[in-house]
Amino acid sequence: MTTRYLEMDLASHRFISYFDIPEAQQLCDLAVVEQFADQTIIFEEGEDPSFLYLVLEGQVEFKKQAPLNQYQTVALAKANDFFGEFGVLDGQPRSARAMAAGQVKLAKISRPDLMEILSNAKGKVILNLFSYIIHHLRVTTDQYVNQLVHKEKMELVGEMVNTILHDFRSPFTGIQLSSTMLKEMHPDEETQEWCDLISMQIQRMLGMAEEVLEFAKGTTVLYRKPVTVAKMLQHFEKLNRVYFQSTQVDFSVKADEKCIIYVDENKLIRVLQNLVGNAVEAFEKPGGKIIVTATGTQEWVKIAIADNGPGIPDAIREHLFDAFVTYGKRSGTGLGTAIAKSIIDAHGGKIEFKSIPQEGTTFYILLPQTQRSEMQAEVAEEVKLN
Repeated sequence: MTTRYLEMDLASHRFISYFDIPEAQQLCDLAVVEQFADQTIIFEEGEDPSFLYLVLEGQVEFKKQAPLNQYQTVALAKANDFFGEFGVLDGQPRSARAMAAGQVKLAKISRPDLMEILSNAKGKVILNLFSYIIHHLRVTTDQYVNQLVHKEKMELVGEMVNTILHDFRSPFTGIQLSSTMLKEMHPDEETQEWCDLISMQIQRMLGMAEEVLEFAKGTTVLYRKPVTVAKMLQHFEKLNRVYFQSTQVDFSVKADEKCIIYVDENKLIRVLQNLVGNAVEAFEKPGGKIIVTATGTQEWVKIAIADNGPGIPDAIREHLFDAFVTYGKRSGTGLGTAIAKSIIDAHGGKIEFKSIPQEGTTFYILLPQTQRSEMQAEVAEEVKLN
């Protein structure tokens, strides 16, 4: 559905400002606005150019086709930017796919109309236009180079993790067997609990390595099941009890017993492990506190991880969830929060944070209450089997 766009809303756009008043008025009269939903393809790579697009609201991604029918983002256009000018000017097919990243509002001007106006425009208009195009080319080149560097880094990480997994499986198997033998030889409750903990930690370490490998490949495989959030958090606390004691951290959980979500429990625990582990490492002295709370609504379950640490440094706040971003950690890789976000995204959730210097940080994880029928069916089946 298209509608005429109001002159007063369009007149302040960068592209319109290049023109004198008569041409600007004409462009505003010719412009047509369209709303695009998230992930809508605006035009495909190889299409004939028909319009110049002005971004009024939202963001547009430009993607080039890569091997195995995958697409790699090579540039972005935000509000007050315009795109499609190359095709309009030279008449050549589109060089990339344009896709809405979230809700987007665009004003578009047809190629014949624009070329007629440009043919009568003053020289300063053409100079301003080409100045922007050159700047845009520089920015796009920088973004593309950064993408290539990131891709090479991730391929290197994938190769490294593959080697680690291969080398670790043998000693891990030996530890598992030894733990099983100790469990059979000593039936007392304390030994049984410690042997179970050893087994869980081994599986956890292997899972963490597999997760890094998935992240390096750009995939996240989920094994979903109904999970009671309170029980999951209790399990997490048990896995880390010795760790909290050794670091003198006061860890507590407050969870609504009715919160049930349909998730990959192991991956969600590793998200918690990363966020809590970062908080523990940030404490500058003993006496740190971490409180995890879980509450639910009809649509969402919200898990909050709050600490009283020094807060997240300003230098990394904007890019906290990007790969290879770290600060002040001697052994940090900068992958933990990026992997955590990829896991939450794969679940259709959201992760955000608030941080106050010298007061603490709170991470908020929102997970949707989706697939209720599947969840209820699995719960019913579980009850039936029991």
